[in-house]
Amino acid sequence: MRVLVTGAGGFIGGQFTRHLQDEGVEVRAVDRKPLGDWYYRSSSAENVVCDLKERDSCYRVTQAVDQVYNFAADMGGMGFIENNKALCMLSVLINAHLLLAARDNGVRRYFFSSSACIYPAYRQNETDIEALKESDAYPAMAEDGYGWEKLFSERMCRHFREDFGFETRIGRYHNVYGPYGTWDGGREKAPAAISRKVATAIIEGRREIEIWGDGRQTRSFMYIDDCIKGTQLLMDSDVVDPLNIGSDEMVSVNELVDIVENIAGARFKRVYKRNAPTGVRGRNSDNTLIREVLDWAPSIKLVDGMEKTYRWIYDQVKARAEGRVFVAAYE
Repeated sequence: MRVLVTGAGGFIGGQFTRHLQDEGVEVRAVDRKPLGDWYYRSSSAENVVCDLKERDSCYRVTQAVDQVYNFAADMGGMGFIENNKALCMLSVLINAHLLLAARDNGVRRYFFSSSACIYPAYRQNETDIEALKESDAYPAMAEDGYGWEKLFSERMCRHFREDFGFETRIGRYHNVYGPYGTWDGGREKAPAAISRKVATAIIEGRREIEIWGDGRQTRSFMYIDDCIKGTQLLMDSDVVDPLNIGSDEMVSVNELVDIVENIAGARFKRVYKRNAPTGVRGRNSDNTLIREVLDWAPSIKLVDGMEKTYRWIYDQVKARAEGRVFVAAYE
């Protein structure tokens, strides 16, 4: 089997490529970033640099592959999403061109990585919210920009299946985190951002860190290993409707900071930046359906995943402070 992984130079795509190669799968890995900027790069994979917003690129990379895992998108944490809505929306070109190319080139099955950002804002106005079920997506009021692109692309996958008999699978990810991913520069998410802030404060001898919002907003965070496991189980299943892939361990941002401080063995004064982008007030994954249809759900505890994540990010911050380049990627 040959598998195409898009967004392979990014966090999820890179780790998924590594997983497939560990299983002996032949991988064509594609990203638009220069190879030197990929978080994971393997000399045994077929590594391709191209822009999948371009139709011709999609037709070229889907030739002679059996499955497509589409992780490619312009995205990041709330700071990026709220300030780059047009860029996020343009990712619809990737999914549209990839679907057409995969169908025309005889790809057998196609996975689309959607997001919990498709869920309506009116269901996420409180910190102590009821967990989001797959059926809660409609009536729609997705996250502006990024969320609407994901919801629209979900519909495209559905209609390609209904109209053309093209096998598609859709996973709605809830805040994936872990080592070997974005940890600075504005695209990082809360677990990485908080880990970087704590590590930087320790290395520089500072006693305070900045927290976006009031710290009471709630989320659930899924460790990358759970993401990979759930994705492959869904891809190999007969489940055709969108499915939550996310942890149901809901915590506040303040509780997430507590976890990182405990790992680091330090305490800091928290300076709250209340006008910073924070997204919805609360979000959590309802895992009733995934347990029912896959007999599985994400189970890695946040404290365990954050232990590995913080240690890796601390090494990154320390290396940069010392003028070194920390070798982050597997080879």
